Amino acid sequence: MLTIAAEDVTKTFREGREIVEVLKGASLHLEAGEVVALEGPSGSGKTTFLSILGCLLGATSGSVAIAGEAIDATKPAKLQGVRKRHIGFVFQQFNLFPALTALENVEYALNLKGVTGGDAERQAKDLMQRVGLGDREKFLPRDLSGGQKQRVAIARALVASPSVILADEPTANLDASVAGQILDLFSELARSEKRSLLIVTHDPKVRRVTDRVVKIEDGRIAA
Repeated sequence: MLTIAAEDVTKTFREGREIVEVLKGASLHLEAGEVVALEGPSGSGKTTFLSILGCLLGATSGSVAIAGEAIDATKPAKLQGVRKRHIGFVFQQFNLFPALTALENVEYALNLKGVTGGDAERQAKDLMQRVGLGDREKFLPRDLSGGQKQRVAIARALVASPSVILADEPTANLDASVAGQILDLFSELARSEKRSLLIVTHDPKVRRVTDRVVKIEDGRIAA
């Protein structure tokens, strides 16, 4: 089953009187359980493409479907709904709330998906166990290592069982040993639970856990 089906995606932005074309017909397909790295130089359009696949931005033209649901860029509520049902994000800077414990950070993500109260706490505890942090539930982010913060971020991305996990430079702030552990965890969770994992990266070590590498150059997926 295709969890990502993007065809001829374009994206333009207006800067003053100029029209800047960032994506110029990018296409990408991902299967359930597939782990793919998206590589490209700065300015190639990879972050914009990731934002469109994650329903944070609408495409100017082309088509995108996530888990079989077509995205209508003219309807923000539709984008939000698809993002809520099908997509989990992992960011380079972790994006944890500093005043919340590790467990509360995961619970908050569940609250945003409509899961509250005891159900949210139980699911958050289960996710913390799955990423190997059952003994760090009450720690604040400042008391966690970089690798532990990223594990919390992964747990948060897994709430509500998304079809697709999108990761933006997830190993950039980690040393080589910890980055390897995070990549192993990523790939294990994706394959065992049949989730697609798309990793935007400059890190060649990511290739070790991927099924394939896709390159984007000047707004196009390179052949």
